[in-house]
Amino acid sequence: MNAPQAIIEKIQLSDGREITIETGKLAKQANGAVVVRMGGTMLLATVVASKDAKPGVDFLPLTVDYREKFYSAGKIPGNFFRREARPSDEEILTMRLVDRVLRPLFPSDFHAEVQVMISLISYDKECMPESLAGLAASAAIAITDIPFNGPMSEVTVARIDGKLVVNPSMENLAKADLNIMVGATKDSIVMVEGEMNEISEQEMIEAIKFAHEEIKVQVAAQERLAERVGKSLPKREYSHEDHNEEIREKVWAQTYDKVLEVAKTPSAKEERHDNFQAVLADFLAQYSEEELETVEPFAKIYFHDVEKEAMRQMILNDKIRLDGRSPETIRPIWSEVDYLPGAHGSAIFTRGETQSLTAVTLGSVKDANMVDTVAINYDQKFFLHYNFPPFSTGEARPLRGTSRREVGHGNLAQRALAKMIPSENPYTIRIVSDILESNGSSSMATVCAGTLALMDAGVQISKPVSGIAMGLVTDPKSGKFTVLSDILGDEDHLGDMDFKVTGTADGITACQMDIKVEGLTMDIMEKALIQAKDGRLHILNELLKTIDTPRPDVKPHAPKMEVLEIPKEFIGAVIGPGGKIIQQMQKDFDTVIAIEEIGEIGRIEISGVNRENINATIAAINEITFVPTVGEVYNGKVVKVMDFGAFVAIAKGTEGLLHISEIEWARLDKVPYNEGDQVEVKFMGYDDRKKMKLSRKVLLPRPAREERPAREDRPREDRPQGDRPQRRDDRPQNNGGQNPENKG
Repeated sequence: MNAPQAIIEKIQLSDGREITIETGKLAKQANGAVVVRMGGTMLLATVVASKDAKPGVDFLPLTVDYREKFYSAGKIPGNFFRREARPSDEEILTMRLVDRVLRPLFPSDFHAEVQVMISLISYDKECMPESLAGLAASAAIAITDIPFNGPMSEVTVARIDGKLVVNPSMENLAKADLNIMVGATKDSIVMVEGEMNEISEQEMIEAIKFAHEEIKVQVAAQERLAERVGKSLPKREYSHEDHNEEIREKVWAQTYDKVLEVAKTPSAKEERHDNFQAVLADFLAQYSEEELETVEPFAKIYFHDVEKEAMRQMILNDKIRLDGRSPETIRPIWSEVDYLPGAHGSAIFTRGETQSLTAVTLGSVKDANMVDTVAINYDQKFFLHYNFPPFSTGEARPLRGTSRREVGHGNLAQRALAKMIPSENPYTIRIVSDILESNGSSSMATVCAGTLALMDAGVQISKPVSGIAMGLVTDPKSGKFTVLSDILGDEDHLGDMDFKVTGTADGITACQMDIKVEGLTMDIMEKALIQAKDGRLHILNELLKTIDTPRPDVKPHAPKMEVLEIPKEFIGAVIGPGGKIIQQMQKDFDTVIAIEEIGEIGRIEISGVNRENINATIAAINEITFVPTVGEVYNGKVVKVMDFGAFVAIAKGTEGLLHISEIEWARLDKVPYNEGDQVEVKFMGYDDRKKMKLSRKVLLPRPAREERPAREDRPREDRPQGDRPQRRDDRPQNNGGQNPENKG
């Protein structure tokens, strides 16, 4: 049997590199399957959609799954089972990036279960797979008859040395001062997420425009591929929603004005919810129990539409929001630091009805987060965990591990703060944000609380960071739009955009944007960014009223840390046979010692609560690794006295000879020291036999020469003997007790 003939489309990037999309060869029983390849990186994407929706389902049950096969890079998983297990945080983040672009592109009334699976089957370090995942998922759907308002694609845009590039390698990405993932159709931006080095709003817009031009080329290639495959049109017919126009008209006629009145009355989240439900209950009261079985399900659907439209029109026409604010107003803020006495740093940040309790823990390199994926393997020394318990929204539901949402929100906050951690920071830093109340933008509350907690912990961050979530309400018919600052949960749910922006006073550090409507213009996006800057700076000023600079030192109960660098050849001496020496030092001084080999250097981290013990540990290591410096002065200890000089120890295990002629400028007949005496000496280098040479006399003032007669005019006995080397016939001789001058 011959292999099937694949259908291939090619995409040319602006820098000349090529991406291919292939279908018809693999996974032919899926509704759609493609292999996307760039360099040696290959992704297999498949999609399957059920023919009909399950009874009672009124939403899109879309699952996007992304997995990296370790064989793609010739690696074996490092876990106990030696097989791919639960997805890593990095895989979950890629799933979310793809899901957030795909989901709004399905028809709103399409409720059949859809499963998109993307697998990394070959990895090339020059081509990052997450940059291709959105393209692969969209292409797999585009060649099917599944209803879809795409195609779409995603690209990574980075700015390296001032130049924007698309889909860079991991190595080049490390040099970038801007790194964003953009997802879009040929007409509209749908999603943006990334991190930056305090860039301006205009620089952000330029990067998004650059990404969109690249995406248009990739969308066109998918359209060509779908046309060649031939089964993408017509799209399958479906009927996943039943409607009753009579009930719809009644709900709108009898509830709209009442709902609008509730919306215009400023209220808290729970009170507003109860008031809306009272309007619905009043409407349903006109029906009998038998009639309600038919009416109530439809009434709830249409009443939700009434709530949405009333809120939107109120904002568009009256510029009033559900809690009474204007579009630009930020909710009241209060914050506090040092709330948790046991934590190394802590803060409470509350904005309106959203609250984060955040704690900082400082650790050593041994506490680093081990990241091990197909593409990367390193120890992460700064990481943030975000928790969203059900009580924060007044719900009672089971806890089933960390959700994808929690991973995504935590990653956004982590990226917002990471650039502000100094490179010389010696600690492993873990931040934990527990959301205690939530009514919009808990991830941005995490950024603000994280800034406060870091400063409370004494971490010398470069600059404080704040964050804000922006919303948008549009009316396609009239062309009206309103940008909202610091959105509520309802405004996020019923609005058209959720745009989170974080930054310092000098620029943007991270962003995350999801668009729910087509045709969002760059003008609207630019207005949102400018308005976000004003809100960000307002929130930042509120933070600085609580604590404006990092504490000068860590808390008394927090670990203190020092970092030493030693020549690589001393690492074994510090560790000792079987770790004996390093273990004994940790026991003696109650410290934690971690050694890491970096090139030709041994990097030693010493941590402990007591600074005196840390200093004692440093002294012990310095003794082991001591290398004298020529010309340096040391306070030594006499360990042995000989006729010709004294042996002086300038460090433990390091001693040299202080010759009798190097003790003083005057000639000495006897070494003037005893064992145990302290003496200051200068290291002069090594002799021909590699022995250390020490000198004390070079540290003493040299005696001035006295005015005296010329040598030939002086009696021999008047000539100072210390001014010249002894000649052989000047020295006493052992000649049977006789002086040679007395020979007869």
